[in-house]
Amino acid sequence: MENHKLVIPQHLNQYGYLFGGNLLQWVDEYAWIAAVHDYPGRRFVTIGMDRVEFHRSVKEGTILRFDIRQGRMGVTSVQYLVNVYASDPQSGSEESVFTTTITYVCLDDEGKKKPI
Repeated sequence: MENHKLVIPQHLNQYGYLFGGNLLQWVDEYAWIAAVHDYPGRRFVTIGMDRVEFHRSVKEGTILRFDIRQGRMGVTSVQYLVNVYASDPQSGSEESVFTTTITYVCLDDEGKKKPI
């Protein structure tokens, strides 16, 4: 699954670059959307995100591309590999800015783990 996001002024930190918390929110949101599309009718919650490391800063006006692919699947959990790329609309060049694996667990109506 692929999503895009335009970085605008309200996404920036005090130094004029993308606030990392916004990127983490988008990563979680877009990977969750991939999970519920892959497994309709299932309820997923985030239980972990591997290694949070930003490869480079992101400026206003950058278009982010989120590439999300399913990774390992367990009985009650599923992982998604997320790669985020920044593209410059003027040059069309693209660079990796963030990579992680995010894990979701499937829950029943009482909030207990259940098989996917």
